[in-house]
Amino acid sequence: MAATFGTYFAFGVFFKPVLTEFGWTRALTSGAFSLSMIMHGVMGIVMGILNDRLGPRIVLSLCGFLIGLGYLLMSQISTISQLYLFYGVIVGTGLGGAWVPLLSTVARWFVNRRNMMTGIVVAGSGIGTLISPPVANWLISTYDWRAAYTILGSVILVVVISAAQFLKRDPARMGQIPYGGNEEVKQEPGTETRGFTLREAACTRQFWVSFVMLFCFGFCLFTITVHIVPHATDMNISPATAAIILAAMGGAGIAGNLVMGGAADRIGNRQIFIIGFIMMSICLFYLTQITEVLMLYLFVIVFGFAHGGMGPSESPLVAGLFGLSSHGLIFGIISFGFTIGASVGPLLTGYLFDVRGSYQTAFLTCACLTIVGLVLAILLTPIKSEEGKLKVS
Repeated sequence: MAATFGTYFAFGVFFKPVLTEFGWTRALTSGAFSLSMIMHGVMGIVMGILNDRLGPRIVLSLCGFLIGLGYLLMSQISTISQLYLFYGVIVGTGLGGAWVPLLSTVARWFVNRRNMMTGIVVAGSGIGTLISPPVANWLISTYDWRAAYTILGSVILVVVISAAQFLKRDPARMGQIPYGGNEEVKQEPGTETRGFTLREAACTRQFWVSFVMLFCFGFCLFTITVHIVPHATDMNISPATAAIILAAMGGAGIAGNLVMGGAADRIGNRQIFIIGFIMMSICLFYLTQITEVLMLYLFVIVFGFAHGGMGPSESPLVAGLFGLSSHGLIFGIISFGFTIGASVGPLLTGYLFDVRGSYQTAFLTCACLTIVGLVLAILLTPIKSEEGKLKVS
């Protein structure tokens, strides 16, 4: 998680060096990232199915190979079509195996403290985001952006493929039971006591509310992830400081992963999303008024804590609503809502900047979408069963 998402979130550090060398617009450059998120979402569904059937070792090995290969090829680009092919298609396809399979595997290994364990795993992405942007910026300033991509690609190939060999799909295949699986756990009617098929899940209101809610989350998170560094440098902040600002968001995300992940085991995943959307909404309205670097640090710390708390709750939320029998597939499709938002957000933001010359309209759009996400989170009530038949509450 640290290697894959840490390097992926460093895209904003490469944004201006690539844009400057080739003279592309921000919308055109952002489009490659947006395409990678679409591929991430589509392949997340495929990888979720493969993880249900084959397990995470094979899936994550393939993931590491594709992401590493994509970064190595990025060091050789000379045309916009190569940017979209290497980053958008190859890296995006590889990334499809880095979120859903890992978190679906954690859900299978833990009954008790599932949210906390998911939070610890997701904290890897925050650790990666804390480290990768400053390292990438140093590599770019010391060598160039092409050499930086070569080094990152090599690291991914070694780290991810090696780590993948230690993963197992579920404890039953090792003659074990999930943590807390031998204890009686109080559950909501119609949740984990009965695993939903995809068809059953898709017939519920909760499935589509979750889908759109994660769309709002993905739109806002990746708009900031991709454009906060260019926005900071537009404020005459140095590229090195801008990279540290992005890293600070990752560091705050680690705290959110752990604190909110533990809290979710006590107060529930829906409440975490409600709290997170409230915090993100306040931050994004505040962002439109920021004029100084210290204010920007305050924004990324609070925003990072909020999104860090919401990320670990995605997989347990799906497990709690629909069970584990088809968790990888159902989670993959609901997560596709997140990746659609994550692809549309940066692209639309780049276009709005090209047209208006500032990020104000884009940041206000994000703020409004967090309010939509908040309303949807409030509406996300549990699914109940009645005489063995599913009933949407």
